[in-house]
Amino acid sequence: MKILVTGATGFLGSYLVKSLLDKGHDVSILKRSFSDTWRIATVLEKLYVYNIDKCSIQQPFKDHGRYDAIIHTATCYGRNGESAQQICEANTVFPLQLLETAIAYNTATFFNTDTVLKKYLNKYSMSKKQFMEWGKKFANEDAIKFVNIQLEHFFGPKDDESKFTTYVMNSCVQNRSSLKLTEGEQKRDFIYISDVVDAYLLLLQKLDGLPEQFQDYSVGSGSAISIRDFVEIVHQLSNSKTYLDFGAIPYREGEIMESKADITLLKKLGWMPTVSIIEGVTKCLNEGVMV
Repeated sequence: MKILVTGATGFLGSYLVKSLLDKGHDVSILKRSFSDTWRIATVLEKLYVYNIDKCSIQQPFKDHGRYDAIIHTATCYGRNGESAQQICEANTVFPLQLLETAIAYNTATFFNTDTVLKKYLNKYSMSKKQFMEWGKKFANEDAIKFVNIQLEHFFGPKDDESKFTTYVMNSCVQNRSSLKLTEGEQKRDFIYISDVVDAYLLLLQKLDGLPEQFQDYSVGSGSAISIRDFVEIVHQLSNSKTYLDFGAIPYREGEIMESKADITLLKKLGWMPTVSIIEGVTKCLNEGVMV
């Protein structure tokens, strides 16, 4: 297949790109000219690379014609002080422009990476849900097949330092004096990166058998554990001396106390997560959380 990927220099995108190449797909990527490509350095020469700040969004389509699929993973979480306009530009306006271009060039399927967060929780979730709604509208008009993938808390080696899972693991590995946390009663669905990638690959493989123009899938382990349990697993497996200061930080306003994926639809397609939390954390610790 000919596939165009956004966010290829990021955590999820880099794993997807490598797996797509391993499967023999023809992969193009959209990135910025100043993006750090360290995660995909070993495969960069195998990719068709387009710097979106140096060329038009139509250029990949002009060069390669009809793509079989676009996999959109690029996102802005708003963790670096971005304004509401910047978040909207990254998470709604840019992918909408890409989606309309894909439709104009008869792209078969658009995979969207969505969040499980509620629409009005913050600016990030609002912008992600707004784009999902645009995708659903175009799909319902039979303009394109739109596969929406809502991700739970995925983690693995080479993840961003700003992510909670990475921050906790790095803190414990480095034996920082203390780690300030909430009480940790909120429950989350943690899933290892390879299981997430396998879900994308399976959906890509099953495209012809997915009759609906709009598809919506939750990707997670299907179960949830408390934040406290997750942190204590990391602490124990890393033999850390860091003091876990539970209760030092209050819960955020509007804190979600439980989140877990309903993986019924994916299980019917033959997908199941295979890496447990303990196995996943162990892999991170053995391979180095950040490289």
